[in-house]
Amino acid sequence: MATADTPAPHRVNLADNTVSAQEIAAVTDVLSSGWLSAGPVTRDFERRFAAALDAPDAVAVSSGTAALHLALSALGIGPGDEVIVPSLTFVASAAMVTLQGGVPVFADVLSPGEPTLAPDDVARLMTERTKAVVVMHYGGYPARTREITDLARAHGVPVVEDAAHAPVVRTPDGALGTIGDIGCFSFFASKNMTTGEGGMVVARDPDVLEQVRSARAHCLTRSTWDRMRTGASDYDVPGLGLNYRPTEMASAIGRVQLARLPDDRRIRRELARRYHEMLQGVPGLTVPFAAHQADTAHHLMAVVLPPGVPRPKVQELLKAAGIQTSVHYPPTHLLSYYRDVVAGRRDPATPEQRLPVTEALAGTLLSLPLHARMTADDVAYVAGRLTEAVKR
Repeated sequence: MATADTPAPHRVNLADNTVSAQEIAAVTDVLSSGWLSAGPVTRDFERRFAAALDAPDAVAVSSGTAALHLALSALGIGPGDEVIVPSLTFVASAAMVTLQGGVPVFADVLSPGEPTLAPDDVARLMTERTKAVVVMHYGGYPARTREITDLARAHGVPVVEDAAHAPVVRTPDGALGTIGDIGCFSFFASKNMTTGEGGMVVARDPDVLEQVRSARAHCLTRSTWDRMRTGASDYDVPGLGLNYRPTEMASAIGRVQLARLPDDRRIRRELARRYHEMLQGVPGLTVPFAAHQADTAHHLMAVVLPPGVPRPKVQELLKAAGIQTSVHYPPTHLLSYYRDVVAGRRDPATPEQRLPVTEALAGTLLSLPLHARMTADDVAYVAGRLTEAVKR
């Protein structure tokens, strides 16, 4: 029964996870071990995740935001440095650039059918002040990472892949997160694989990855786990770091979730296929990535509403039918802090920021339910109610 602190359940939830007795048992084992902070379970999780990406190693952290922060710090992003980022993404990428003292320079996306970073706009915004580019794989679909990476490297600029939506997605160029210079992943509660909160970093340069590993724990030369295991008590701090360590409980959950990911993805793939099939005939409705054939995480089921159809009305009609929806995302450059504060810090010589595609999408994007606990009947129900809502 719903209470003041517990919202009424929806007939179809926007997102859900597949935590089961396996995760509970894994956490129980950790609790029984007596060691709860990052230790041997975390190290094993890192190695398994790296192997799944065909990467040499990985570093587990406390969140996807922490992953982005550590990546930008390892690249030396500092005051006045410009970092090209998509505006159509979660605020974390721009926030971490700003936290480093840098200036996020927002780039447009390609089209309503492919709302990922536009290489031509990245090229337009590239200047001598550009110190990095952040590429985000929207909804778990590969961005044009190779094209953007080749462009960035021609200017001597590193690329950070925000693969928060795309764990273990393989492409002809390699797994997402391993094509650019640094890959950042999120294991937030609503992600395809979750640890509640958590994240992971991979990097092309092993020295960069070691910088990330050191900085996640205050740059201590001897970790707490090592001091406990060996009895040694001495350490030094040769750099400035943070506490972005994961817990052993989170890593234990992560190992189980990683093993389950292929099965969950097969379910998501079939549900997405059904959505595409049922929505393709809705007049004026665009389904992003409808023609995409390569591997994807199928993290989001986003649609673009027909011109003139008010999103609030559609959301209210779906809510009344017990269907939870969301918006991914309000464009970051239109959020008040970035519109009023960050924009004023940009160098006047930076090319003008024109984001016509992103701004056109701002009021028309809508995320429908998609998760591995859904059924084909759920998809049919959501697609049917959406079709009705669009036509009213």
